[in-house]
Amino acid sequence: MKLHELKPAEGSRHERKRKGRGIGSGNGKTAGKGHKGQNARSGGGVRPGFEGGQTPLFRRLPKRGFTNINRKEYAIVNLDALNRFEDGTVVSPELLIETGIVSKEKAGIKILANGKLEKKLTIKAHKFSSAAKEAIEAAGGNLEVI
Repeated sequence: MKLHELKPAEGSRHERKRKGRGIGSGNGKTAGKGHKGQNARSGGGVRPGFEGGQTPLFRRLPKRGFTNINRKEYAIVNLDALNRFEDGTVVSPELLIETGIVSKEKAGIKILANGKLEKKLTIKAHKFSSAAKEAIEAAGGNLEVI
């Protein structure tokens, strides 16, 4: 095969429809918009969620709760994820991001007590659950709140 013989895969390329270009095109006269009506007009159509005047679903459903604009979301790390580090390692947020345990720091790192910690680590994080604190200290490690 040579460069001048290259072709796109069969059926992967389509010619665009040229609307309103005469009766022979199959899309002439009304250009596929039917006869009159809101959708035939320029700028016509309805907004998303409009139900023809019937009360739309988003207005029929009750409002619930509220969103706290000051909410802090923490990147959570379970204890069993920390077993990959060697004994005596200082586990910092930078190290967690570097090794891919967390993708983003968000508002901080929180350590939860899911799983069992078998290594003796020094862990630096923004928050610890009380069970995680106990488990880290039981494994002989230290923790440091940043």
